[in-house]
Amino acid sequence: MKKIVLAAVSAKYIHSSLALRYLSRFADNGTRHNLQTIEFTINQRLDFIADELFRQAPDVILFSCYIWNVEILRQLCPLLKKIMPECIIGFGGPEVSYESETFLRENPAADIIMRGEGEQVFTEYLNHLDFGEPVSLHDINGLTFREGECICSTPQQQPLDLAQLPFPYKEDFSDVQNQIIYYESQRGCPYSCGYCLSSIEKGVRFVPLDKVLADLQKFLDHNVRQVKFIDRTFNCKKSHAMAIWQYLQQHDNGVTNFHFEITADLLDQETIDFLRTVRKGLFQFEIGVQSTNEKTIQAINRNVNFTKLSGIVRQIKEGNNIHQHLDLIAGLPYEDYASFERSFNDVYALRPEQLQLGFLKVLKGSMIYQRQKDFEIVYQDTAPYEVLTTHVLPYVDTLRLKYVEEMVESYYNSGKFLHTLDYLVPLYDTPFSFFEQLSQYWVAENCHYQSQSKLGLCDILWRFVQQNEWVQTRKFQWLLKFDLALHEKPRKLPAWLTVSNDARWHDGVFAFYCSAEQIGQYLPHYRGMENKVVARQTHLEVFGDENPTAVVFDYVHKDLLGNAEYKIVPLELLQALCQTDEK
Repeated sequence: MKKIVLAAVSAKYIHSSLALRYLSRFADNGTRHNLQTIEFTINQRLDFIADELFRQAPDVILFSCYIWNVEILRQLCPLLKKIMPECIIGFGGPEVSYESETFLRENPAADIIMRGEGEQVFTEYLNHLDFGEPVSLHDINGLTFREGECICSTPQQQPLDLAQLPFPYKEDFSDVQNQIIYYESQRGCPYSCGYCLSSIEKGVRFVPLDKVLADLQKFLDHNVRQVKFIDRTFNCKKSHAMAIWQYLQQHDNGVTNFHFEITADLLDQETIDFLRTVRKGLFQFEIGVQSTNEKTIQAINRNVNFTKLSGIVRQIKEGNNIHQHLDLIAGLPYEDYASFERSFNDVYALRPEQLQLGFLKVLKGSMIYQRQKDFEIVYQDTAPYEVLTTHVLPYVDTLRLKYVEEMVESYYNSGKFLHTLDYLVPLYDTPFSFFEQLSQYWVAENCHYQSQSKLGLCDILWRFVQQNEWVQTRKFQWLLKFDLALHEKPRKLPAWLTVSNDARWHDGVFAFYCSAEQIGQYLPHYRGMENKVVARQTHLEVFGDENPTAVVFDYVHKDLLGNAEYKIVPLELLQALCQTDEK
């Protein structure tokens, strides 16, 4: 048998490859053939990856190819061809499924491409290599390959019956320790968004519910931390979505979080009312807004009513139990700088837990790719093919938005400055204005020349707000100190962060940790533990000047943004404990 190596090169170690697992387990390929899977990251050296693949002594290497790894694979394959000239090198994945013949012409070290869904074409290819059936590559649909000096392509594969999909992970999940676990319950998308490759495949196919629920129970039984559904529009079919959501609620293990990409304006009141009942942290939603400019929405074939979406997002937020991640895309048709500012402010007003400011990727096969000249879109020649300019967005504005994005990521999406921003942002004309001015200060002070630590971010923010005469210094300091304590136990603080009530409340805090009764009431997870252990893993501090508030933080129990659980402790209790201790 031929030695086949399936290789993935992910953006980060924590990203597991679902494609490799499907291919190796589909039709029992992993046991019927001499098949090895191996995963790398784009941060590893080319020679390291090449050395590791060489050590496998493969006859065939097949790579899963995406916008985040195609450039490194373009460099890697010529190197592999030099050290293993007889080895067949192949690709699959969305980055090579369109214009595949051009890809082979531009990359002479590549020998074969598997287009579209890979499970069936990969299985037939293995059978051809090891068993001679089918006899010729021409008999396998979904291939583009070299034959002498020619490049040949066969017809597309028929869509797969998703009931045939295997469970992709080992039963004990040992193959994805400390990695993100991905899952899909459907393929395709009902929409035709012009920037997305999912719009090319018409219709949506669903994995049978009995199989989905059995798979999900495996995640629940092993208390995995998070499962990310990669379904493009999870709730496009209400009965499918509700069956899964209801099952997860009924079998909730109290630990696992499930991430879904949804279209919010499809949710009806019955569904919203149900979602209010689920455990806090059980679900998180990613919702693509992309733009609130009606002309832009029409140009990219979106069918989203932002007014309706806003109302639903607000209702979900009122439930205070589901983390929401809203997306915007800069560089879309008719979205100039001022228009994007309006879109940003519209979405920020919904106060999502995360606001993802992305930039248009001009993907081969997409409508935007086909109409790039119509919108005068200029983009990077290499992956991820990110927009540079458009008919209404010059590069100077693209660059300005890049630094706004960096500020949103560093200060808002990090979750480390939540209460500080709640105070600061309303002091500026608009939310966008705050992040815009902060980004301009960031660049003017050359902060973008190096990565910044959390304390470095604090220092920059402190210097920046000194320019605003309306900022109340002590209020800002208290809020920032609270945010720091919310994220981790305070050990090292900026030199200028001097606000403190420690001297006044020291004895009360000490007495709190000496009281088994209070530990049991406010920190029930630590009931029965030694006082010093509880004090080491939690933190109690009194914040504020005029109306001080005592807060106890539990750093063992955190939310998805890394913020500790906390409870308010009545000051009267600390006073009483202090007096009791004195007696």
